[in-house]
Amino acid sequence: LEEAIVGRRAAMPLRVVTEEFSGRVRRSALRILMENVLCSMSTVATGNQTHINTAYFCFSDDLELYFLSDPGSTHCENLAVNPSMAIAIFRSTQRWGGSDRGMQLFGVCREANGREAAQAERLYRKRFRLYAKWMAGTSEREKPLATDLRAYRFYRFVPRKVKILDEAEFGGGVLVTAALTR
Repeated sequence: LEEAIVGRRAAMPLRVVTEEFSGRVRRSALRILMENVLCSMSTVATGNQTHINTAYFCFSDDLELYFLSDPGSTHCENLAVNPSMAIAIFRSTQRWGGSDRGMQLFGVCREANGREAAQAERLYRKRFRLYAKWMAGTSEREKPLATDLRAYRFYRFVPRKVKILDEAEFGGGVLVTAALTR
């Protein structure tokens, strides 16, 4: 991705631009989040080995991402030791050579507790109606699903840096990076 982006004409060198996380950059990031429900996340395991996992996510207006996962999974165990995480979000149906859109986020992730967990639950229910239905557990089929899901925990990812490729917004071969201050 960073070596060359193919536009409508020919391969073009990648241009990296640093901007503030506001205006067009913020709108682009939120549009990418709204258009996608899956992310790939990378954690750091013992011995500085990397691990990648895919999860459904929801997000807040403050660009905090939440996902639901088994605390005993490799990525969650990695996060308990080292909260560093990178996330990639993009539509897998994009065609090579088209007007591409996606982003990478870099930050920290920890298990959500208290208010954070309540917000994650609220946002997740809103985004994934089937999850909300299963958690209500009114049918004989839904009750065991709800029991299984209650063993999972919400995790809160707080990005500190974002890298966006949104060729419709910023032009072909332009990667926009921005720091997120909190």
